[in-house]
Amino acid sequence: MKALILKSYGGLDKVEFAEMPKPALKPDEILVQVHAAGLNPIDYMIPKGTFKPIMPIQLPQVVGSDLAGIVVEAGSRVTRFKPGDAVFASIFDLPGGSLAEFAAVPEYAAAHKPPNLSFVQAAAIPMVGLTSWQAMHERMQLKPGQKVFIPAGSGGIGTFAIQLAKHLGAIVGTTTSGGNVELVRSLGADEVVDYKKHNAEQVLRDYDAILGTLRGDALEKSLTILRPGSRVVSLIGPPDAAFARARGMNFLMKTVFSLLSAKIIRRARKHAASYAFMFVRPDGSQLAEIGKLLADERIRPVIDAVFPFAQAKDGLAYLEQGRAKGKLVVQIRQ
Repeated sequence: MKALILKSYGGLDKVEFAEMPKPALKPDEILVQVHAAGLNPIDYMIPKGTFKPIMPIQLPQVVGSDLAGIVVEAGSRVTRFKPGDAVFASIFDLPGGSLAEFAAVPEYAAAHKPPNLSFVQAAAIPMVGLTSWQAMHERMQLKPGQKVFIPAGSGGIGTFAIQLAKHLGAIVGTTTSGGNVELVRSLGADEVVDYKKHNAEQVLRDYDAILGTLRGDALEKSLTILRPGSRVVSLIGPPDAAFARARGMNFLMKTVFSLLSAKIIRRARKHAASYAFMFVRPDGSQLAEIGKLLADERIRPVIDAVFPFAQAKDGLAYLEQGRAKGKLVVQIRQ
């Protein structure tokens, strides 16, 4: 099969197309003929080696984690899927990748594709959907009427997280450039800050939660908008000791992550807030719940561009520029 693979660390220059054998199927897996694969920032960060200390992979590795396609074979222990089923899934942090003609997907990671979505639309959902769900449902335990700050509202995570937060009954604040204000308002954002004119901490007040999506010192600065008892969930770090424990890391790594996160934890405590770093995990049952919201059109996919399979590297390069409005998707099969 044709696949986009990472041969060695060093950035997108080390990513190339190759012929690979179809994945060998385990009893609890389904073999999916991939029709479309969604792109996420981590797909260009992993080749750089950014996540090597906490997410070692065996090279060569197929790139990508989000997919939508058709089941062509089911393992002997699989009960929820059969050949011919249309599915979508995230296989992030699992062996294998999605930018290939076929992918092996654990049964627990997959869900039936919402019937009203195309494969391209469905492939745009898994990582941003699961990330938003796990951050706001599990970590923040967001309640109706609470205020959540979701910076970079026009990006892949932002466009989904805003919609999910509104579905949960929250009041949403976000940042974007002037040209994207109408987009984020159409998704449900209540307070929109044009970051080219104002800093969020100058405008927003009394928030109950922050979803950390921006690198640099933006997260620390935004702590001033919080009210006591708030929760900060960061997707970009720094990783904390709890994360190291959850991944079964050794004492040294626990100590390193404890030191790395000490400053932000201390700053958060000054505002009577808690801090946690979150790594999304595949979860087909959660993806099925998200699928219901998509089927009911309570949430819609937001897609900036669709790239043919042959131009998948161009899609990753475009994503790295940070200009995408919503998601980028690679169409592997017409």
